[in-house]
Amino acid sequence: MVVTEPRIVVDTNVLVGALLRPGGQNRSALRACLEERGGPIVSQALFLEYEDVLGREDLFRKSPLSARERQRLFEAFLSACEWVQVYYLWRPNLRDEGDNHVLELAVAGGASAIVTNNVSDFRSSDLRFPDVRILAPKDFLKEMAA
Repeated sequence: MVVTEPRIVVDTNVLVGALLRPGGQNRSALRACLEERGGPIVSQALFLEYEDVLGREDLFRKSPLSARERQRLFEAFLSACEWVQVYYLWRPNLRDEGDNHVLELAVAGGASAIVTNNVSDFRSSDLRFPDVRILAPKDFLKEMAA
């Protein structure tokens, strides 16, 4: 799949939020990707993180979606994503070490934004990448509407 602009990275917490609650900003951000209004990119590290979290049944006990429905939505989302190889690890030293790969993917894939519910975690980087904005789902949706 060739991604159209804007190229974005959808953080795992947005994907999980979309699967846990019907409606809401996380689900709308995911829908924007499925409708090709945002071009999500994914790397091996992010794909594996998505799979790991989606395999945690206890996390989804209160989800309105069955495991099969969650899997279908995940597969639909992946079909909208472009795979990006990350060849260089910048190690931006984010507060949560587990988030470094998300920022590295954004840089490697030329993403204009990371869509996340943990905006403050990404703003504490030792390295600055001014071309990559950190957006909460609501801010991403506002830009899509403009």
